[in-house]
Amino acid sequence: MTLSPLDDHPVHQISGVMRHVATSDRNFYDRYYFNCHPCSDEMMLIVGVGQYPNLGVTDAFAVLRTGTEHRVVRASRELGADRMDTSVGPFRVEVLEGLKRLRVVLEDEGHGLSFDLTWEGTVPATLEPRHYLRWQERVMFDSTRMAQTGRWSGVITHGDTTVDVSPDRWWGTRDRSWGIRPVGEPEPLGVQVKNAGTFYWMYAPMQFEDHAILTIVQEDEKGRRLLEEALRVWSDPAREAEYLGRPEYRPVYAEGTRDVVSATISFAPPGGEPFDVQVSPLLPVHIMVGTGYGLEPDWKHGMYQGSEPVVQSVLHDTQKEADRFWGIVDSVARFTYPAPNGPTTGYGLFEYMALGPHPSFT
Repeated sequence: MTLSPLDDHPVHQISGVMRHVATSDRNFYDRYYFNCHPCSDEMMLIVGVGQYPNLGVTDAFAVLRTGTEHRVVRASRELGADRMDTSVGPFRVEVLEGLKRLRVVLEDEGHGLSFDLTWEGTVPATLEPRHYLRWQERVMFDSTRMAQTGRWSGVITHGDTTVDVSPDRWWGTRDRSWGIRPVGEPEPLGVQVKNAGTFYWMYAPMQFEDHAILTIVQEDEKGRRLLEEALRVWSDPAREAEYLGRPEYRPVYAEGTRDVVSATISFAPPGGEPFDVQVSPLLPVHIMVGTGYGLEPDWKHGMYQGSEPVVQSVLHDTQKEADRFWGIVDSVARFTYPAPNGPTTGYGLFEYMALGPHPSFT
């Protein structure tokens, strides 16, 4: 075993060094996710940095959607002994104030995209329900995630354009998740060949002026609820988060597709008035294209890219290469719901996927 700087902190959870985790499951991961947008359909930036301790790899990606341009910069290196080192090539994440302020950087190395951004949370970081799924005897998901809405400041440069980012206009959401989910090189399917391949999912952290609504819906091929969340979290940390009951999700798809053009999410808080949130997607980002989430066989999260650090850039046109763009969608969205003094409007992430059979398609 090898020591690292993290071992000097009183944070050990097992009788081993901090670079090692308690499970030997190859699929253990520990990841940052951020998105940044100007509350419009102009642009969306998504950034992820992950560590895969049992695979010995760390990697990062950034994807920027502007117009029909889908630009990705991605990097990978061996993880090494120091898990406090969040740099991956030109990427790095700095925790300036735990659970409140972080800095996210992609240095300019000629890949057509760079940024230096500081995040500040607008609501307390909130722990979501544990995500546990067993498929055909194998534990496929066993993860913990915290979510937070916030605002950004800094700069983004893409091509010859530099954009000043200020918190009055540039909002976003972030999460930190860790645990088990499929990563790395493909494994033999074994009994998983019998898996129906269904993934019916909706995740919507919504940001309003003085609160956020955090919502999750996941169902199986028969419509049974696997995971859910419905919570209103106030910017005032002294104000207790409000449970909003069982969320009901009703998407409207573009004809002949599973692309959501609008949706309604209904809430029925115990002892309170039911209400509907109207969802208007503004700019879809197909998060699986180029970033490592699964479509490219040569670049997946946690996949070993060799002993030397690797940095790559990828550029696609969402119109000319439309057949490539499917799978999980992370969209900037507008969220509106009624309030005593008139409709309340906010912005945030609308993430969805509808893969395989589900009662809503029959």
